Amino acid sequence: MTNPWTGEVVLTIDGQPHVLKLTLGALAELEDSLDEDTIVSLVERFEGGAFSTRDVLALIVAGLRGGGWQGQASDLLSAEIAGGPVEAAKVAGQLLARAFAMPNVPGGAA
Repeated sequence: MTNPWTGEVVLTIDGQPHVLKLTLGALAELEDSLDEDTIVSLVERFEGGAFSTRDVLALIVAGLRGGGWQGQASDLLSAEIAGGPVEAAKVAGQLLARAFAMPNVPGGAA
């Protein structure tokens, strides 16, 4: 079970569901792995649909790490992701959106 209010997203890898979350540490690792000074350029690429498979993989790895996974990016090279590359890109986009968006609270302040 995931909690979207805390930025969690689920992705099934090799038949096992994994909870992904972009923690502050995971975001710092993501910036480093993509050689970015800020995460803003990555967000802009996703918003514009100009992201690469490298971006998606880096986001998935960062999210997995934020969720407690101890693996490496190379562990995912032959992994079976339910929904394939399209689902991986969707989850990567959801991770970014949930990490930087304020949740809408019905009847309250956002």
